Amino acid sequence: MGDTVDEAIKAAGAALAEWSADVLADSGALLQPRTIEELRHDEDVLAIFAEGPALFAVVPLVINSGKPARANISLDTGLLQAIDDAADRLGLTRSAFLATAAREKIEETY
Repeated sequence: MGDTVDEAIKAAGAALAEWSADVLADSGALLQPRTIEELRHDEDVLAIFAEGPALFAVVPLVINSGKPARANISLDTGLLQAIDDAADRLGLTRSAFLATAAREKIEETY
């Protein structure tokens, strides 16, 4: 879902999380992730590639459990102040700001 391949890959994380939440709600279990090498030998995947343009993309799956957890972290006081200032400008709590920033960084690494 995007006008470009890059946009579609970027949107894939949210789509995967939503799909996974539906699967977990219905059956309670997700399949184990497979390596690209395993997928390259899967008959269904081979059929899709035979139909036309296709590509592999690694998409991080971050599933919100809905249960907050406390975490004790140490940060430089200047960085913490910058985090608090940015969170205030965005109308977020410190925790929401850090969670959003962490999710964005995780998605960037794939």
